[in-house]
Amino acid sequence: MEADIQRFEEKLNHFVTLFQRLRSENNDLRQQLAAKGDEVKRLAEKLDHAKMRIEALVEQLPEAESEQS
Repeated sequence: MEADIQRFEEKLNHFVTLFQRLRSENNDLRQQLAAKGDEVKRLAEKLDHAKMRIEALVEQLPEAESEQS
């Protein structure tokens, strides 16, 4: 019986350690996910800005028809 209790205690300690490690890893992953979300938002804003600049430059190009005349 004492050996059973000892094995149970070892398993329980193992599971507690595993639980703590996984909780820590989960927190790290949540932080990484939030950081990546911020990065995606920033890159989307840069892409929108670049798109607006390209559209403005395209509008400044001479018309193809007026070049042919």
